[in-house]
Amino acid sequence: MMALTPLSSGQSLVGLASYASDTAHSRGRRFPEPEAPTRTAFQRDRDRVIHSTAFRRLVYKTQVFLNHEGDLFRTRLTHSLEVAQLGRSVARTLRLNEDLVEAIALAHDLGHTPFGHAGQDALHACLRALAGPVDAEQDIPGWSFEHNLQSLRVVDRLEERYPAFDGLNLCFETREGILKHCSRANAERLEEQEPGGVAARFLRGGSPSLEAQLTNLADEIAYNAHDIDDGVRSGLLSLEQVAEVPLFGGFVQQSLAAHPKLQGRRLLFESIRLMLSEQVYDVIRTTQAALDAAGIDSVDAVRRAGPLVAFSVEIRAQSQVLKTFLLRNLYRHPQVMETTDRARQVVNDLFTRYLDDPAQLPDAHVSLGDPLQQRARMVADYIAGMTDRFAIREHERLFGRVLFP
Repeated sequence: MMALTPLSSGQSLVGLASYASDTAHSRGRRFPEPEAPTRTAFQRDRDRVIHSTAFRRLVYKTQVFLNHEGDLFRTRLTHSLEVAQLGRSVARTLRLNEDLVEAIALAHDLGHTPFGHAGQDALHACLRALAGPVDAEQDIPGWSFEHNLQSLRVVDRLEERYPAFDGLNLCFETREGILKHCSRANAERLEEQEPGGVAARFLRGGSPSLEAQLTNLADEIAYNAHDIDDGVRSGLLSLEQVAEVPLFGGFVQQSLAAHPKLQGRRLLFESIRLMLSEQVYDVIRTTQAALDAAGIDSVDAVRRAGPLVAFSVEIRAQSQVLKTFLLRNLYRHPQVMETTDRARQVVNDLFTRYLDDPAQLPDAHVSLGDPLQQRARMVADYIAGMTDRFAIREHERLFGRVLFP
């Protein structure tokens, strides 16, 4: 049999810019492993994410609309795929590492609870209540829940696929990109566990890789676009209403100028397509200009600089107006709020029942220990891993009530 030479053993990928992340110079994995013979380290990370249990669960986790509300609304899975596609498009033009962007994009939402941000907020409130009377703004490590931290926890600890270690043992650069936000208190706790690791930049300053910065922005571009689509499809928003928002309305007019008879779904899709394209081109132009102006010529220079991947001032302002519009008219629409109120109740009820009666948990979780904080984290991990429909079924089983008929 012909021997295969590992791709990532000191080889640089052809075509990468000097400031792109290269597997040949990766900070590596927490647990050393032999290189794969046919894949780079970041390709291997992407594959591990795709084959993980947490990734499969994303297909039944809420983006805005609950899974049972319609077959064509976005889920966490389809959202992650759209982020990966947008990220790779920009990365290719800027000559960044597409594989790293894809790995981060596909993993960035692994820690999301069922029911989207409503589930996250409810789980956070449950943990904070156990900490006793504290300042609402104070972040207490161990007594809080945040999906970025949970995504890192999933890939570092909770996935059980390999005999030699917990988690997926991803590369530093992938893990760094997953942890895009972190409070100082949580960063200090992570720094104790991993000195100089993925949380160090939140304590010492500096920036993550360009690939991590890009994925973060691609996330925003994706959800703004698909939330318009889902909002109009649901009937909670009208095309005419969204067309009043400057960023989107200009592309509606552009679509009609090119196709005067265009209407309905085709007009919506064409306008969204044009908006996505312009945002992508804007990020490419703005980022390349920032790289040139700062004289960025290496990954180290990226890390010493401030944020480099960005919208132009004009598009950033227009994007913020769109986000505010969606918050007021879609995310806080009475119909959405009524659903999310029930979702919070499901999470709160499940947390309370599991904490009081751990026998209701699977054996693998019950055996993790008795101290209150450890048990609360165990319950939070279990609930966070649930899909929407599993959480609804569990609530019906334990409480005998149908909150989502």
